[in-house]
Amino acid sequence: MIIWINGAFGAGKTSAARELIDLIPNSTFYDPELIGAGLRRLLPQKRLAEVTDFQDLPIWRRLVVDTAAALLAEMPGVLVVPMTLLRQEYRDEIFGGLASRRIPVRHVLLSPEETILRQRIADRVEFPDDPEHSERVRQWAHQHIESYRAALHWLTQDAHTIDTGALTPSETAGLIAEAVTSGAAPPCEIVQTPEPTGETVAAGVLLFDEHDRVLLVDPTYKPGWEFPGGVVESGEAPAQAGIREVAEEIGIHLDRVPKLLVVDWEAPHPPGYGGLRLLFDGGLLTGADAGRLLLPGSELRGWRFVTEEEAATLLPPTRYERLRWALRARERSTVLNLEAGVPVG
Repeated sequence: MIIWINGAFGAGKTSAARELIDLIPNSTFYDPELIGAGLRRLLPQKRLAEVTDFQDLPIWRRLVVDTAAALLAEMPGVLVVPMTLLRQEYRDEIFGGLASRRIPVRHVLLSPEETILRQRIADRVEFPDDPEHSERVRQWAHQHIESYRAALHWLTQDAHTIDTGALTPSETAGLIAEAVTSGAAPPCEIVQTPEPTGETVAAGVLLFDEHDRVLLVDPTYKPGWEFPGGVVESGEAPAQAGIREVAEEIGIHLDRVPKLLVVDWEAPHPPGYGGLRLLFDGGLLTGADAGRLLLPGSELRGWRFVTEEEAATLLPPTRYERLRWALRARERSTVLNLEAGVPVG
């Protein structure tokens, strides 16, 4: 299990986390800041200059998950993680990656009043021997208060919130431990199927509106948009997997077997294993049907109908090529064989 302590700089996350490991049996302190520090030494300056925050690096988010899993394999128990996450898509990606490893996350938000937060930042001295560096850190923290304020609408809905304005780190840790033990801070609902250990077969279903726009969904557990669908289970026919996934993901029950449009072979690119990706034509989704569309909050955060041009801005390149050729196959009433999104044969 992971207890993820979120909050703005100055909320008291690290101090409370260090107190908490004395209250939670078999717990270990895990600071993802160390991964950012390591990447500053590992990555070339050109790559680092492309981002303003190491959280914007996909490798950081991946390593946060991989390191947590490795730590729990080495020392089973509880990881206490004090780390600010203000972008919901990053929270979804990291927590979804942990869910794929069967690691539940209890999300706690430390949220003192803004006046107290600003005072704590002003009083903090990070580097006693380097006043200029300390001042830069304080300025950075003040600048991020606005981002924190903007994120509160989803943070307060997602996390168990504790006002730490009048609390000591020890008192804060006590409230966190109580919330975890009592269930007031339950495991996050984000779910994801386990990461594959070999090549997989996945089935996606294209659904269209009256204007021939295609339906895309926005998963909570990974960045980017996707088609409704998922991995074909053992002993399951691919078309039936597509029907099942559409019902599970958006609450639409297809009344016929969808027509195959493309078979795409996706090459393995570590850490991914690749495999076969099939796209089916699920037909028309009327406005009335779309009005009944239901999203499981633990898996999908949104949906929309898009044109082919709009899809190019939302889908990863290979996935977009798969869609593009599926639309051509639909126009020609044929089936296309692809390799990495490119027709062959």
